[in-house]
Amino acid sequence: MVVILHFFWIIFLIIGALPGRRSRWIRRIHISGILFAILIQFSGWFCPLTYLEVWLRRMHDSSQQYEGSFIIHYVEKVVYVDLPPKMILIVTICLALISAFVYLYKPGEFKEQHK
Repeated sequence: MVVILHFFWIIFLIIGALPGRRSRWIRRIHISGILFAILIQFSGWFCPLTYLEVWLRRMHDSSQQYEGSFIIHYVEKVVYVDLPPKMILIVTICLALISAFVYLYKPGEFKEQHK
């Protein structure tokens, strides 16, 4: 369940600016999540959900072999994609910039300024 929650958190960080444009509550959570993601990339930490997943796996099965649901097995491959830390940092910063654009862009504003 934690892996699936982690997966949905990542999806929220990717697309959360879209519903965040309409909801101040969602916007605050989304921006906080993006800023936290940047912080953990610069500091070399891991997401708290990662620590929780590791702890739960140790409690359940110390070998951490793949058993059970194939869905969880493949979701884990998406959540824990094997990329260099610098690449993950670059992707995180790009995500932050795209999200900032989505939040700040106002349709029709460009046309009104250039009439």
